[in-house]
Amino acid sequence: MDSKKLAKLCRDFADNKKAENITVLDVRKLSSVTDFFVIATGTSQPHLRAIVEEITSRLRDEHDLRPARSEGMVSGAWVVLDYFDVIVHVMHTETRARYDLEGLWGDAKPLKTAKPKKKTPSKK
Repeated sequence: MDSKKLAKLCRDFADNKKAENITVLDVRKLSSVTDFFVIATGTSQPHLRAIVEEITSRLRDEHDLRPARSEGMVSGAWVVLDYFDVIVHVMHTETRARYDLEGLWGDAKPLKTAKPKKKTPSKK
């Protein structure tokens, strides 16, 4: 699976669990370590765990993908899932504000989110 598709899947899985302020940054021109960062906010430790579990279990069960590494499960304020070409950051609100990854990687191009399709009125 290509890295852009994986990043979008991670974004969608985080959204399934109502993660807030989900951002996907394209860092391909800025980093030799990874292609995309997916950054999402959880409002509590249980919320963080639910988001992380949704991403890891769905990627494992549906695509046979497992993170090479994961960090932060114990503290619950910031969890990092490393899928090589995509690194997922699930952060508590205060932690995200403190570390400001979007500001740190300000030259990265955000991936646009899909706009919801407008419903056309049915003809009778």
